[in-house]
Amino acid sequence: MRRLLLLPLLFVVSASSRAAVPSLLEAALQKVSAETDRWAYTQTLIERNEKGKVLRVAIVRFDPSKPFAEQYTPLSIDGQPPSEAQKRKYRRQGERRGERQEKAESEGTTPARKTLGELMDLDHAVIVATDERTTTFEVPLKKEGNRRLPPDKFRVTARVNREQDAFEHIDVRLRSPMRAQVVLKIKSGECRLEFNTVDPKFAPTLTAISGGAAGSIVLVPIGRSYEVKRDSFQRVKPFADRFQVKMGPLKSIDF
Repeated sequence: MRRLLLLPLLFVVSASSRAAVPSLLEAALQKVSAETDRWAYTQTLIERNEKGKVLRVAIVRFDPSKPFAEQYTPLSIDGQPPSEAQKRKYRRQGERRGERQEKAESEGTTPARKTLGELMDLDHAVIVATDERTTTFEVPLKKEGNRRLPPDKFRVTARVNREQDAFEHIDVRLRSPMRAQVVLKIKSGECRLEFNTVDPKFAPTLTAISGGAAGSIVLVPIGRSYEVKRDSFQRVKPFADRFQVKMGPLKSIDF
């Protein structure tokens, strides 16, 4: 769902370098997994319509060290202090997050809604661009259990910094129009997840998400774009550690 800035390079990948593809991606995913819920941060979301008009601005503090009901604290909604109803909404969001984690731990199950990380087929990833510092992969998506991102409709590319064995960014782009509901047709869409170092002692973490989509509802054109920025990072110990929940390396990237 994000325009590629680099065209794929056409070359033959040797057997040894082909074997290194999933291992390099796996190392990057492992680093994301190890950092899951170890940063508190302030997130600013800006949503716009197809004409660029701002529809919503939400500033929320996320702190995974607190009890689940207190993890999301709205600071400002559309430039105003949050209402009691809005505070309850975010409180419930945290409670649902806790319920999902507790259920996964007690039943040994995974959520029905799979994350982008879970859907990435690392074994069949291919190199599409490389330079002295980074390697960009095209990563196919799995078909099984994938209702969100059909592999024939979406293209995923990931750029990995080889010195850090860590992601720089991941792009998801809609290949061709698709129908999400009976009356909703999505004609274009893109999303970029950006990773940056917030403390040199730790691996890069997700700091920004941007994207948008255009389509129609019963032939009426619609469109949305959004920007998510995270800052004011603070290292914390996850509250979920009390359950000994271990997030798998393929469960930790989503948007």
